[in-house]
Amino acid sequence: KRIPGPAGEHAVGLFQCGTLDVALSVPITPKQQSPHSQDEIYMIVSGRGVLLHDQKRDPFEAGDLLFVAAGVEHQFLEHSADLTVWRVFYGPAGGEAARDV
Repeated sequence: KRIPGPAGEHAVGLFQCGTLDVALSVPITPKQQSPHSQDEIYMIVSGRGVLLHDQKRDPFEAGDLLFVAAGVEHQFLEHSADLTVWRVFYGPAGGEAARDV
């Protein structure tokens, strides 16, 4: 019920603890996501579309889990009007993914 917010916010923060930051989001188009300093996970609640990241196009639908490494430009494309996602930031600035390679 808090989305969109009074200023047009498309996400609502629901939980923060340490480096973990969880929000429920209804992405809008066109919306170029800014690269984030932390690794990021999207859990697709409803809808479908394409995630553009690392010069790849990955189709997704409800039930999918998507990963975007820290510092990577990304955006949702061609998504349905009912797209709703859990957005999770976690880990140290710079991300954990680069350290695991």
